[in-house]
Amino acid sequence: MKSASLFSTLSETLADVAQPQQRVSVLLPMPFKGPFDYLSPPDITLNPGDIVLVPLGRRQKTGVVWETSSDLPPDLAPPAEQKDRTDTSRLKEVAELLELPPLSADLRRFINWVAAYTLTPPGMVMAMTLRLHMHGVTSAGTGWLPADTIPADLRMTPARQKVLDLLRKGLPQTTTDISAATGVSAGVVKGLADARALRAIKLEPECPVEAPDPGYRLPVLEAEQARATTALRQSVEKGGFSVTLLEGVTGSGKTEIYLEAIAACIEQGKQALILLPEIALSAQWTERFIRRFGVAPAIWHSDTGQRMRRLTWHATANGNASVVVGARSALFLPFEKLGLIIIDEEHEALYKQEEGVIYNARDMAIVRARLVQCPTVLVSATPSLETLVNVQSGRYRHLMLPSRHGGATMPETRIIDMRVHPPERGRFISPALTEELSATLARQEQAMLFLNRRGYAPLTLCRACGHRMECPHCTAWLVEHRARKRLCCHYCEYFEPVPVTCPACHEENTLTSIGPGIERITEEARELFPDARILVMASDTLTSPTAITEAVTRISNREIDLIIGTQVVAKGWHFPYLTLVGIVDADLGLSGGDLRAGERTFQLLHQVAGRAGRASAPGRVLLQSYTPEHPVMSALLSGSQDRFMAQEAMQRQPGFWPPYGRLAALIISCEDAAKADAVANAFGRMAPYGEGIQVLGPTPAPVAVLRNRHRRRLLLRTKRTIALQPILHRWLDMVKPDRNVRIDIDIDPVSFL
Repeated sequence: MKSASLFSTLSETLADVAQPQQRVSVLLPMPFKGPFDYLSPPDITLNPGDIVLVPLGRRQKTGVVWETSSDLPPDLAPPAEQKDRTDTSRLKEVAELLELPPLSADLRRFINWVAAYTLTPPGMVMAMTLRLHMHGVTSAGTGWLPADTIPADLRMTPARQKVLDLLRKGLPQTTTDISAATGVSAGVVKGLADARALRAIKLEPECPVEAPDPGYRLPVLEAEQARATTALRQSVEKGGFSVTLLEGVTGSGKTEIYLEAIAACIEQGKQALILLPEIALSAQWTERFIRRFGVAPAIWHSDTGQRMRRLTWHATANGNASVVVGARSALFLPFEKLGLIIIDEEHEALYKQEEGVIYNARDMAIVRARLVQCPTVLVSATPSLETLVNVQSGRYRHLMLPSRHGGATMPETRIIDMRVHPPERGRFISPALTEELSATLARQEQAMLFLNRRGYAPLTLCRACGHRMECPHCTAWLVEHRARKRLCCHYCEYFEPVPVTCPACHEENTLTSIGPGIERITEEARELFPDARILVMASDTLTSPTAITEAVTRISNREIDLIIGTQVVAKGWHFPYLTLVGIVDADLGLSGGDLRAGERTFQLLHQVAGRAGRASAPGRVLLQSYTPEHPVMSALLSGSQDRFMAQEAMQRQPGFWPPYGRLAALIISCEDAAKADAVANAFGRMAPYGEGIQVLGPTPAPVAVLRNRHRRRLLLRTKRTIALQPILHRWLDMVKPDRNVRIDIDIDPVSFL
């Protein structure tokens, strides 16, 4: 019996030694169809979600273990075809398991869902989560302390002595900290480590923010606000998936209400994500958050420094960042315990990413909330028609705030018919608006002029031959930026100096500026009001969050009399002393074939108008228009937003246009126009057909040439009950374009350029 027991033990040991290596599928942040198979190192067990370093050709790439067996649920299985999984002879071994928090199952499921919906390689979607860690970044820094025993043969130098003296104080320090404190190079630290005079200490990443206090400063809520707040708090406390539209007129206190939902989320020990359409909003929004919770939230957007982004990523993954506010990319952060998602200004087209992975962050946020089973709040004074239809169908709950907070009233709106009251020759501000501006400034109140067009003039042409200055790389006019003495393309960033002679007829001093841009309006305003303190708010002048914060502070401190801005000024600002808003060209945006032109123009002008009269002084809004009879102008004048949106719905419903149908755009582009045409025509010949399916095109895109690539568009339209993706997959398989031809798929397009 004893020998049998010994034989059994020996057999078990040999079996352990002979156990085959684990086969894992690793998704790489690259445009492949699916994961690649690797073998795990013999001494490491890998799990789905682990972040690893793997060989790819002669390089090493960061990737994520997507599966370790073939019995995963279908929504987590790789989209690539399964290969023979018995032959492992040619598989390479995973190089390293990185010390990073693994991606959760719900995040991996979300990545797969977005990839399938947008027809994007899943690795490119996953890259939006892992972008910070593609260069070997690890979760913990490495600190150094002196070794317990310093080698006797260590060659001591003054630089090495400085390092050891610093570290003998007992606090581990990183290589960067040591270099900053002693002035020695990183090579000195590395030399000491190689000589075993230093021992490595793992440093956990610091949390970039303090914990918000949900009881720090409780708000005083009015009756309507209190009811909406109670409803949102109950949704968060109950948990589970739900979508609520929080609609309220401008100045009704929507932000303060959803901050209470955030407080409820914090009280439950969960994390909240707040999406803003533009980083310009983060400055004033952060101030409100600090007033309510005592500390700043974690902030995530493209202007945040690399170190802070890395710390925020880790704080989100380990749950230390309880509130994150950011742009659309924040949706792909690895939250540990997501309990609430808020989409502020949900109607904004800026939530749609137009390049790379083409997706709508508003819609994908709802998908992520459903996958993690948490409530979502859509916030807007001018909700999108898509959201309103979901409310009407019962999919979303609706909370309404019909009046402004604190007794403030909605501004009085008036339209100036520019056919009856035209401006003086060479000017763009009508006498009626000039008179109102003068009276407002005389009362020492603030005024705003709005024109949604950057630069000095949108077109420069020759008076002698009619030549128009166009971009050599795009089908677009060059916009004059007089302050910089340049003609610029707003599509590809090409620019050139303003020429003295016409490049076509070579006549001198015949080029003239046509139409107004914001610089031209500013020039006119300075002539009309030479004593006014003027501030221009545009993406050209407010180039960073710091600049935006300074501008907002100056306006709030009444250091500014007249604000002149583009669409930046429509983004939820609260300027209590602003009483007059003048819209220079209310018709801008109504022309063209854009499906949502009327809806967008109404939303934009309504939001701009909402900046006026948000405190005790009443507000006034003047819209300069050559088409005052247009439905958008009538709706703005009467305040009948519901009636206007109902009219929009009636126009779209018969032809099953969104939200009553589905759209997908195919954009074919190539540097060779003939190839672009050939591929577009091939797609046209193979276009799908059937009941409730229609294909429009091919046709040149409105911007027919972009960055030297000729562009052709086809538009697939289906009834809402028909899924687009299977149709698109079959359609794309029918045409095999040249490798120089690029095909972009835009599901649910919001832009038709």
